[in-house]
Amino acid sequence: MRLTIGVDIGGTKVAAGVVDVDGRILEKVKHPTPVDGDALADVVCDTVEELAAHHPRDVIDGVGVGIAGFVDENRSTVVFAPNLDLRGEPLRDRIRRRIDLPVVVENDANAAAWGEARFGAGRGVDHVVCVTLGTGIGGGIILNGQLFRGRYGVGAEIGHYRVVADGRLCGCGNRGCWEKYASGRALVAEARTAARDAPERAERLLKLADGDPERIEGHHITQAALEGDAAALECFAVIGDWVGQGLADLAAILDPERFVIGGGVCEAGEILLGPIRDSFARNVTGGGVRTLADIRIAELGSAAGIVGAADLARR
Repeated sequence: MRLTIGVDIGGTKVAAGVVDVDGRILEKVKHPTPVDGDALADVVCDTVEELAAHHPRDVIDGVGVGIAGFVDENRSTVVFAPNLDLRGEPLRDRIRRRIDLPVVVENDANAAAWGEARFGAGRGVDHVVCVTLGTGIGGGIILNGQLFRGRYGVGAEIGHYRVVADGRLCGCGNRGCWEKYASGRALVAEARTAARDAPERAERLLKLADGDPERIEGHHITQAALEGDAAALECFAVIGDWVGQGLADLAAILDPERFVIGGGVCEAGEILLGPIRDSFARNVTGGGVRTLADIRIAELGSAAGIVGAADLARR
């Protein structure tokens, strides 16, 4: 049985797993992400060696590493990872000095998208756009069965295409980026405003947050919406509308067969998907005559990055 190791580097933890050819994780470990960016390669190597020690070395074909940041076209150097304080980091070469295995480095959203396309909600489809609604919006694009990276390796940063001219200031430095209106953080901001401005419509939402609008978090909004709270339901309708508009614009450019939506916001299920699908149908160019892309919830959850990185290493 041939195996690869997938590593998913996040802001707080490094998660890794041994993955077989069918996308199954056979073993998984987690370690804290080091504060010092220079120590990151050592943590990755230690993690890989920990996993490899439990399997015959000759069945492990390679290591795939997903990281939140810009990765160059050679899948080698982390050009820019702001949350990890990395600039021009030759991560692949640092790892290979200790690990005698082929290594590829990939953007974490690309890796997760590939995992969903191969083994999750996008399997069996050659044109897939994956959208992750988290603190921001991450994305990955698969066209003709191939992961789209762009000329310099930094394509598919879909959270940062601008939907409102001179709109809300984004962490990237621009204004009006899609993630300022359609992300998990945007949902929380919408709910806190609704609870302050119309507390009588947010009774359950406020109760879950101990009466303080500023303590409202994403899981409170989901629970309140599932219990019928009017303000929470309206917040999902607003965010769903923004998501659907963004998908319509992406469809005009890419014409995918399927959109796969992931991230913690999706725990609301149809409460979110309903407004997304309605908005998408209203806003997509040629909606009355074209075949509409299917929109589905991601299936792999937090494992997508590990599975995707491991499979990309195999390829």
